[in-house]
Amino acid sequence: MTLDPLDRRLLALLQTNARASTAELARQLGVARTTVLARLARLERQAVITGYTVRLGEDVAGGGVEAYVGISTAPRAAALVTQRLAALPELRQLCSVSGESDFVALLRADSPARLDALLDEIGAIEGVLKTTTAVVLARRIDRS
Repeated sequence: MTLDPLDRRLLALLQTNARASTAELARQLGVARTTVLARLARLERQAVITGYTVRLGEDVAGGGVEAYVGISTAPRAAALVTQRLAALPELRQLCSVSGESDFVALLRADSPARLDALLDEIGAIEGVLKTTTAVVLARRIDRS
């Protein structure tokens, strides 16, 4: 599916404020409200937009600590490692990546001590060869 410039501008506005009214979106885009409604319906139908959500601020979300963990695995161990990682409630995201690591996991732990324990658990998974961790100090831009 290809997105035209109007679709991309509409998606950018929604990523900034998913609660914006169709009238406000239409005004910002310089199109009719019915055009925005039709575009939204098409983008939802084609699974470009798969949902609308609430993002909690760090203070409300319970604080804690976030970290990105690069995970290198043994050959043919990816499925088992993925299955074991999926069982961790602190896992927020797992991506296959190119480069030194095979995966990058985003973890959110209640405390540095819990993060340390999680890293030990991940390192002990059969097939995990190496992990590298980057603790998130601050979010500078968040368009998720």
